[in-house]
Amino acid sequence: MGKRNCWEVKQCGREPGGKHGELGVCPVTVDARLDGVHGGKNAGRTCWIIAGTLCGGTAQGSFAKKFDNCELCEFFKAVKEEEGKSYEGPAYLFFRLKNKK
Repeated sequence: MGKRNCWEVKQCGREPGGKHGELGVCPVTVDARLDGVHGGKNAGRTCWIIAGTLCGGTAQGSFAKKFDNCELCEFFKAVKEEEGKSYEGPAYLFFRLKNKK
């Protein structure tokens, strides 16, 4: 099995074509600025850096407001472990994100 994106692991239903309901499509699934990072589609393996995600049934805010929760997330921990020395930390990802328009 290959690397999976957050929506595949969490099964939130917020991917395009999913059962996302009133919250709509998650920005992680369509934000292409980090496409390919950690082997993910769009921001699918860097979800902690994108504002507007859903965690534990609650919409999350900006990176600064949500990252403490993200560090506790099993998906975040799994990506970090899977990537090992290739893991790109939040500061680097944030820099990449802000410099791609």
